[in-house]
Amino acid sequence: MTVHYHKGDLPAGIDFGKAVAVDTETLGLSLTRDMLCVVQLSSGDGNAHVVQMDRSSYDCPNLKALLSDPSIEKILHFARFDVAMVENYLGVTLAPVFCTKIASKLCRTYTDRHGLKDVTRELLGINMDKQQQSSDWGAAELSPAQLDYAASDVLHLHALRDRLTEMLERENRMELARACFDFLPTRARLDLAGWPETDIFAHS
Repeated sequence: MTVHYHKGDLPAGIDFGKAVAVDTETLGLSLTRDMLCVVQLSSGDGNAHVVQMDRSSYDCPNLKALLSDPSIEKILHFARFDVAMVENYLGVTLAPVFCTKIASKLCRTYTDRHGLKDVTRELLGINMDKQQQSSDWGAAELSPAQLDYAASDVLHLHALRDRLTEMLERENRMELARACFDFLPTRARLDLAGWPETDIFAHS
């Protein structure tokens, strides 16, 4: 694993191919209170790029161009949160998306354990270290442990997508999954607009 640490923006000229794994780190789990601090990316080749945001401006044109490029699939776990964060702080729509958590819930119906660590352990045989999950991502300098943690969250997403795609297709649920993925930007906007817990499709 090689981790590339960038401040402010992603350098120009990096080729992530047709699919890029994406994750974010924030100051907390509130979409409107806790600021976006870090965006990490990988093309699935063992390299990870960790971009620390300039929270005074969020001026990162290269990163915004990549995340909003309609020709590049973005692979995320629990994409609902990341799509909303990117929309709120970077002002771009993260699409198209493959969400490994939604995929897991649609095809791994034999379990209720759909966290990234659980899915990665079962499907890929890899144990992830989550020790740095709750740490200060707003620090001026990220520690080596934080960088390694951020990188680990994106390094295996391509392999997970491929394995989950096989399972979805086997169970004839790929079309349903794609429809869910396509709805994510709208779901994120509902979260940001004040309907995070309301089921607007419910009768009551």
